Amino acid sequence: MIISQEQVLAALRNVEDPDLKKDLVTLNMIKDLKIEDKNVSFTLELTTPACPMKDMLKNACLNSIKHFVSQEAEVTINITSRVTKPMDSTQLKDIRNIILVSSGKGGVGKSTVASNLAVSLAADGAKVGLIDADIYGPSVPTMFDLVGAKPSARETQDGKTLILPIEKYGIKLLSLGFFADPDQPVPWRGPMASNAVKQLFNDADWGELDYLIVDLPPGTGDIHITITQSFPITGAVIVTTPQQVALADTRKGLAMFKMPGINIPVLGVVENMAYFTPEELPENKYYIFGKDGGKELAKSFDVPFLGEIPIVQSIAEAGDNGAPISLNTESVLSGAFAEIAGKVAQQVAINNAQTANC
Repeated sequence: MIISQEQVLAALRNVEDPDLKKDLVTLNMIKDLKIEDKNVSFTLELTTPACPMKDMLKNACLNSIKHFVSQEAEVTINITSRVTKPMDSTQLKDIRNIILVSSGKGGVGKSTVASNLAVSLAADGAKVGLIDADIYGPSVPTMFDLVGAKPSARETQDGKTLILPIEKYGIKLLSLGFFADPDQPVPWRGPMASNAVKQLFNDADWGELDYLIVDLPPGTGDIHITITQSFPITGAVIVTTPQQVALADTRKGLAMFKMPGINIPVLGVVENMAYFTPEELPENKYYIFGKDGGKELAKSFDVPFLGEIPIVQSIAEAGDNGAPISLNTESVLSGAFAEIAGKVAQQVAINNAQTANC
């Protein structure tokens, strides 16, 4: 039997991306199709290297060709990715997606989630940057073992000076903590703080990035408004803990992104410190702060629930030691953050596709 390109493409039209609700051929995700006798090879180009369904889609392609073309076909599928971006993101054009990590409440672990989200996305092969925009309590220098580090700069051909982000663990990093004495408070008024944060975006040499993660300060103040109204934001990840005192503030923080003057898509909710579990007894779960608060918050706003992160001593130790827990691939916690990162990337791809179709 002679296998033709038309037969293969017709077979692959039966494989639908479950998120984008269209077949892979229509989505232009099939590249470099080659056929020699019974040997069929092509590249499956996903919308993110962190796609949680890559194996499912690969197997679906293989089964579809076997079923609709020939059982004797020898199929080779190479998987690659091209991260999508919102249609109107002409500003900061080399940065495909800006993702805010936010909460209306301090102390819920935003910086831990932001750092491990960045590490997990980079581990999947994405080009990732991380901005620590928490001017009053910058945590990135500590969490990446960069306390006292100072970024260098370079001058462009037109005479402009650009800050060079510090690279560590495959991530480009900038924090307001790099420019201040770690032992001194930063008593800046709103406009001064907002201008400093804008410089981290506009005056830095970020290069090409698939995702720029932004760790926001607590609350719903000047920094939040400045960033959401000055830059093309793809979406926000909301971090909360289960207890009502945290949820009350987080609810306001989430609602801010849905205000008409801001209107930023909420990619989902992460429930941090969801339960306590001893590392030596991972099956034991103690819901010391209550249960399912994050899930109920996501449900009430009709946004995705991205996952739970337990209270485990090693998470805090890893952050204090300057090596986020997601770097430890043997830890089950690394898997938990990787799953959340995959869901975030999934929501980014869905939102970008919806924007493109508007």
